[in-house]
Amino acid sequence: MNPDDKKFAFLVLGIPLVGLAYCGLGIAAMSSISIVRLHPITSGAIFILLPFGIAAYIWTTASAKAYKK
Repeated sequence: MNPDDKKFAFLVLGIPLVGLAYCGLGIAAMSSISIVRLHPITSGAIFILLPFGIAAYIWTTASAKAYKK
């Protein structure tokens, strides 16, 4: 298996499974942790902005690498 196939397999299988686990973690936190239930706007904003921030960092890093080439 060449490295491009491994990257594609990660994109097709890995990212959706990680997303599903993250959603499950969020639902479990919302149902079991009282602080999360008391502050739904703050906890929801953190829950949304965390993956967005990671994706923005990856996007800008990859864009900077491509721009240097």
